[in-house]
Amino acid sequence: MSSLVKSVGTIGGLTMVSRIFGFARDMLLARVLGAGLAADAFQLAFTLPNTFRRLFAEGAFSVAFVPMYSRALHGEDGEEAAAKFADDVLSVFLWALFAFSAIMMIAMPGIVWLLARDFQDVPGKFDFAVFLSRVTFPYLALVSLVAMLSGLLNARSRFAPGAFVPVLLNIVLIGGIVTGWWLRGPGGDDRIVAAALAVSVSLAGVVQLAYMAWAVRRAGLRLHWRFPRFTPEVRKLGMLILPATFGAGIYQVSQFVDTFFATSLPQGSLTLLKLADRLNQLPLGIVGIALGTAILPMLSRHIHSDDAAEAQRLQSNAFEIATLLTLPAAAALAICAPAFTAAFFVGGKFTAEDGTIMAHIVMALVAGLPAYVVIKILNPGFFAREDMRTPVWTALASLIVNIAINLYVVGHYGIVGLAGATAASATINCLLLYTILHHRGWFHFTAKLAGRIARQIVAVAAMSALLWWMMPMMAPYYGGSVIERIWSLLALCAAGGAVFFAVAFLVGALDKDLVAMLTRRRRNGAATTKE
Repeated sequence: MSSLVKSVGTIGGLTMVSRIFGFARDMLLARVLGAGLAADAFQLAFTLPNTFRRLFAEGAFSVAFVPMYSRALHGEDGEEAAAKFADDVLSVFLWALFAFSAIMMIAMPGIVWLLARDFQDVPGKFDFAVFLSRVTFPYLALVSLVAMLSGLLNARSRFAPGAFVPVLLNIVLIGGIVTGWWLRGPGGDDRIVAAALAVSVSLAGVVQLAYMAWAVRRAGLRLHWRFPRFTPEVRKLGMLILPATFGAGIYQVSQFVDTFFATSLPQGSLTLLKLADRLNQLPLGIVGIALGTAILPMLSRHIHSDDAAEAQRLQSNAFEIATLLTLPAAAALAICAPAFTAAFFVGGKFTAEDGTIMAHIVMALVAGLPAYVVIKILNPGFFAREDMRTPVWTALASLIVNIAINLYVVGHYGIVGLAGATAASATINCLLLYTILHHRGWFHFTAKLAGRIARQIVAVAAMSALLWWMMPMMAPYYGGSVIERIWSLLALCAAGGAVFFAVAFLVGALDKDLVAMLTRRRRNGAATTKE
């Protein structure tokens, strides 16, 4: 478990920094733009390249490329075979990205119409969304190259550069918001802010690519761009990417479905959904992405060496870490959502009514938080064995359920119902993935793991009871002065965290070996810093 904890700690720590900057970005965005025409148009424009990024670059491409590259790296020819494979992939991948981006930008009016045809009902909103989408879309090609470079380093267990890259995105976007706010001036047109933000998205891609190119060169790796050649390995990668695009990206595919339904609801609904998802993404990004990124190359090595016991142990450890962190996070976010939305987002152009709606969206979304994270652990069990088809079918089943539920709940419960449908479909996908892994003998729950999770639930229940009691007592302070907002949230977090970990320790929900490793890692890090 030591190597897994170390890798997750590195990725999770840097991802936490990124999420904090992203959180600050969305807080500024809410206050500067509110939930209106310009905000909705930008959210749609940002959703397109960002979702394709998660779907293709960080999803399908990474889960197919990393195991193949890792196998070449640890094979007979080692570095030479790995370098040749990477060069061949880059030469084909680059042209494919340029072609795809060009086609999408030309077809952007049709794409926006498919996702947000109801924007046409508001004068100027549809055309502005098309314009912003064309400005932001080059980001996809740039960040896809970033994902490939990150994969080269991940295969060597160098996770820090790839985990740090999103921090650069959020820093540049914050600069875009501030620049747009300055250009707009008092009482100016909000579309100026949205346009500045759109430009900053593509600019961020340039900054990220430059940083990753430096990190790869610093690691002693060299890539060569040459005439595209469809070698057998490149063709195999392509065949793996096609099903993985869907299987690894159900959450991202669901984002398009959610966007379609959200744009049919009253103006501002899409913005509120995306801002609410930021709260949901905090633990998902820190825990889920860290575990999924760390486990794939490790699991691939165990499977290729026919070490089934180590593969089972690795996934069990990842599962335990995931539930230990996500179960209390989901419960706390659900109970304290009104406090978080009021304290962080309400102000400027973001009204108290917007905050109330957003809080209910958060409650619905986090019901699926454990499932979102566990999917990141279960999917590598298939990808490491180069089985890309099975996740396709489970993803398809859950997506169909998501659409079916949305057709009913959106009309009755609006944007909150839509968020609940997303959580339900993710849970179904998670259950299907585990059932198939268990049936094939690739991963199974042990009595020890089940007992540990049951004890975690007891600790979560104790924490939830305390937070439920504290919430109404401190309600007057969530929307008060900055000092009142800060101390009231700190009180909730400190009290809830203290109760959870105290009860978890008493009932045996914490793995003592895991705690010892985390403590030892902290001490080593402190000693290194002092030196």
